[in-house]
Amino acid sequence: MDGIERDLAGRARVLRLNVMGEVGGRLAARYDVRGVPTFLVLDGDGEIVLRQVGRPQRQEIMAVIEDL
Repeated sequence: MDGIERDLAGRARVLRLNVMGEVGGRLAARYDVRGVPTFLVLDGDGEIVLRQVGRPQRQEIMAVIEDL
């Protein structure tokens, strides 16, 4: 996760949320998060373009973000 954040610095916003917290819990419900960790990539309209549950697959994440 840290490497993804570094690679995307200045190009995309990376947020880490605690699903047990108030804000994280609301967003987890909104985006139907059922497992932890869950990595979501959202487009400019807030639509999910990639969902990964478990260990983030860096290459796939980076490819999707590049396409946006």
